[in-house]
Amino acid sequence: MERPGEKLKQVRERLKLTYRDVVEASQVIARRRSGDDFLIALSRLADIENKGTVPTIYRLYSLCAIYRLELREVLGWYGVPLDDLPSDALAIRLDETHAIGFSADGPVTVPQPLDREADMNQTTFLSHLLRRWGKTPLNFLGGLDIRHYRYGLIGLEDWSMAPVIQPGSLVLIDQNRRRITRGGWTSQYDRPIYFLEHRGGYRCGWCALAEDRLIVLPHPSSQQAPAVFDPAEIDVVGQVIGVGMLLEPVKRRPARPPAAPLKSPNQ
Repeated sequence: MERPGEKLKQVRERLKLTYRDVVEASQVIARRRSGDDFLIALSRLADIENKGTVPTIYRLYSLCAIYRLELREVLGWYGVPLDDLPSDALAIRLDETHAIGFSADGPVTVPQPLDREADMNQTTFLSHLLRRWGKTPLNFLGGLDIRHYRYGLIGLEDWSMAPVIQPGSLVLIDQNRRRITRGGWTSQYDRPIYFLEHRGGYRCGWCALAEDRLIVLPHPSSQQAPAVFDPAEIDVVGQVIGVGMLLEPVKRRPARPPAAPLKSPNQ
């Protein structure tokens, strides 16, 4: 199996670049970036190619720029699987509700073309398809333009929207829907749920505007009090439009959750 340095050497030779050419090109990048970390010395380049020396992230950036390579691919040569970053992150359990900052533009794991058609209008058992999974864009699912969406993870200790949204749920957030609506729903199931950021962290819940206050309303079953914010101190990340959750929570709900006072968490 070829080492990463050998692959970089093959690309350099294919472009007919000498060591000196690469060194001088890195000097151009270093001047543009105003940082000597982007410089690649001749001896260092030789070590990267021939001795298996791992370049710093700055030098790797310079090499990718000089060789016209995709940084994601080259990191994969060095055993850094960027495509698996979201799945590895979700394997780490966090108690606090938080936004997920990974780009949705990259490839994710969804089924490849199937031996038989799956009718998405019908309830379907997908377990038998798992062996066929591969890398394709996430917008396969529902034809969504994923560039307008972000993800959030409901903390394992966040029972504020249970049972509508259980702790540990992954939520899909539409960043284009940031305006708090004042009506138009007929039940709690079609009332908009918003994902919000404040100085103390994140909140997920129904929202109401009252004079100069934004009130985040938990589900009645949570036995928690609403949280009241100054609208200037909170950012509406977007409206929750999709939820992936386990019906059996990872953690059990406390028998009697403590009631929070009706005030801003920042006070």
